[in-house]
Amino acid sequence: MFYYLYLKFYGQFHAVNVFRYITVRTAYASLTALLLSLVFGPWLIRKLTNFQIGQYVREEGPLSHRTKAGTPTMGGVLIVLCIVIPTLLWSDLTNVFLWLALGTTLAFGAIGFWDDYLKLQRKHNLGLRARSKLSLQVLASVLLAAALGILSGRNLYSTRLTFPFFKELRPDFLIDRFLRHPWLYPLAFLPFMALVVLVVVGSSNAVNLTDGLDGLAIGCVILAASALTVLTYVSGNAHWANYLNLEHLPGASELTIFCGSTVGASLGFLWYNAYPAQIFMGDVGSLALGGGIGVVAVIIKQELLLPFVGGIFVLEALSVILQVGSYKLRRKRIFKMAPLHHHFELLGWKESKIIARFWIAAFVFALFALTTLKLR
Repeated sequence: MFYYLYLKFYGQFHAVNVFRYITVRTAYASLTALLLSLVFGPWLIRKLTNFQIGQYVREEGPLSHRTKAGTPTMGGVLIVLCIVIPTLLWSDLTNVFLWLALGTTLAFGAIGFWDDYLKLQRKHNLGLRARSKLSLQVLASVLLAAALGILSGRNLYSTRLTFPFFKELRPDFLIDRFLRHPWLYPLAFLPFMALVVLVVVGSSNAVNLTDGLDGLAIGCVILAASALTVLTYVSGNAHWANYLNLEHLPGASELTIFCGSTVGASLGFLWYNAYPAQIFMGDVGSLALGGGIGVVAVIIKQELLLPFVGGIFVLEALSVILQVGSYKLRRKRIFKMAPLHHHFELLGWKESKIIARFWIAAFVFALFALTTLKLR
């Protein structure tokens, strides 16, 4: 909305000219998201408490978590709204990448909302079946890949994969020989679709697995989204993209506002989610945030850098994969409990210490991801 004030009154009122700058609009979007979160957080906590929308704690988890039962959950609704509203207020709404990011975030948020709703309805910590949840996530990711494929055909997007540390290694995920026959176009995009599904679904579920301690996931999201804010800005800026040898996507610059809103909304939510938490985000928040991070990485061609941007999320997901795989193959567990943060809990670490140390590790991962921009 404010961007259109600049377009309408450009040259007439000097004050509105400041809205032309992506950095200014990103800063204001972050502050707007933060303010909305802080203002409406207490109201949402009261409403969720009145409606008895509380967290159900799984029985096999650490005993210390039993005291968290009944804490208001589904606070992710606030996060999603505080991302969407400032993004709409401060962005150029004609930007197609912006709508893809918002649409994917809302789609994954809706899946998480349905999952949370079923948990409340059944009064148990089991919501959607794993297969149903995964199928819906894959469907949303395939639709995203199809939209990006159409943009690629119009030369608005690239299906090439960018490798960190390597300047010239940029393989195309299109199967060229299928492009010669119009009826085989969908087959040409199969490798690209598989990549998009892997990145977006993997990111969404990794954030979901990390959301097990007060403030742990949202703190790591703040750091990952902050790194992505920088990456989206340099990818959308011709000078910086050329200097850093990145894939230049002119429309990607508006995603900086989306990432800034994510940082602001997450900071505001952390105010109430910090240990001891007054509210939990639930799957509606974790799936939406993970999906949003994944779609941004795909659009700005940083799919392979995402494991560094969100290193803690990767470690948490890997701990679950290794634990399940080891038990099925050897009938032995690698960790005392997965995801990884529960392993440290059972080792006797205090929850607050685990959270702080994981945040430090997340900061190191995000900082390392940014240093790779120059190490090409």
